Amino acid sequence: MKSGGILRTNPDFRRYWLSSTLSTLGSQLSLLAFPLLVLSIGGGAAQAGTVATCSLVTRTLLRLPAGQLADRLDRRMIMVGTDLVRLVALVSIPLVSALGELGQAHLLGVAVVEGAATALFAPAATIAVRDVVPEKDLTDALSRSQTAMASSSLIGPFLGGWLFTVDPILPFAVDAASYGVSAVLLLRIGTRPSEPVADAERDNRLTAGLRWLTHQRALLAALLFAAGINVVSAASQTTMVVSLRQSGAGGTAIGAVMACAGIGALLGAAAAPWLIKRIPAARLFLLIGAVWALGLAVFSGTTHPWTLGPVLVVVVFFSPPAGIVVGRAVLVLAPRDLLGRVSTATGLLMAGLASVGPVLAGFFVDSLGSSRTWLALAGTAAVVTVVSSVPLLRETSLDATGDGDRAKTPGKPDTAAPGEPPAAEPRPGRAAADDAGPVGLVPAPPVPRPGSGST
Repeated sequence: MKSGGILRTNPDFRRYWLSSTLSTLGSQLSLLAFPLLVLSIGGGAAQAGTVATCSLVTRTLLRLPAGQLADRLDRRMIMVGTDLVRLVALVSIPLVSALGELGQAHLLGVAVVEGAATALFAPAATIAVRDVVPEKDLTDALSRSQTAMASSSLIGPFLGGWLFTVDPILPFAVDAASYGVSAVLLLRIGTRPSEPVADAERDNRLTAGLRWLTHQRALLAALLFAAGINVVSAASQTTMVVSLRQSGAGGTAIGAVMACAGIGALLGAAAAPWLIKRIPAARLFLLIGAVWALGLAVFSGTTHPWTLGPVLVVVVFFSPPAGIVVGRAVLVLAPRDLLGRVSTATGLLMAGLASVGPVLAGFFVDSLGSSRTWLALAGTAAVVTVVSSVPLLRETSLDATGDGDRAKTPGKPDTAAPGEPPAAEPRPGRAAADDAGPVGLVPAPPVPRPGSGST
């Protein structure tokens, strides 16, 4: 399929994609502005990390209940409702600031409310993609979403840093507006959710998604590797912002450095099809771990933006193709009636530990200094790579999944869920296969706001 084909031929996915792109761009603005705002009102590195951690912890605690709700309720209305909740939460920052009452307690409250709404939004959004995208278009949809994410990561931090220099509250006002536009676009999606599986045939356990994942050996190994790298990734964001700020860099310079992650992601998304065809999944993950370890070690020796930026480009470059490999595998394998819970279970494994990354980074920077913190993160990336990804060298199932080729669960026939058409005959306008969940820098399913907290 030609580049951008699904955006031309699938209007519902186009609306979803526009909603996701605008929301993600707004998130990138406030993602950088949150720690800068905490520092500007007198907080330290630990306080800056705590705000991000509060949002991530809230999302982690609500992941499994959110998946169960997404499996049972109208996903589109969940998405619209949570967009409106997040709009109100973000609007409260400029309003309280105008009254002269803005403090760290209020920012923590906003982080918790936004984290809770994002937790409910994510699995519903993932299922919505599967409702409007046929299986044959999965790779194209994932690639379009990757490109949007990368573009937002490229433009957002730089724009957020610049807006912060104009007015520290401005990035949050723009982010709030992005939620309002997102809600309008989502209301215009015409495709309705698929009919749910009958209660008598449904596994209603909260942990059903996690139970299913425990039987997917290769996929589980890849997810555990991603979880470790995501801890390092989440900690690196806070460490980078704080270390640059302490070295005297301004908001625009910090935004420019962070935007280099977007350049790497954009280049990686463009190169993803070529890389996926030539590098087996196991070797790709090993390469990612090695690049992260070496790149973070380089960060320990300099705070010069012209050095940090290019290295950050290289570090992030391989994340998009790895994300497509993992996301496609989950999309093809997961049972339809467990879709929301598999989505949130995947996110829990990949990003749950990452919730402690920012606050740990803040405390380590305060107590050890930036240089030693970078070395500790580099060592963590190396250990995670050796322990988690080496077993994948004996697995090939992640390489065997492709669009239109449903991978079979070991020991089970390739059958459709009750009420579903056969896998080879997807209904028009929706997919017969299933889906993945939100993740950080390594994984990359098409979920809005991936950058807002877990990298």
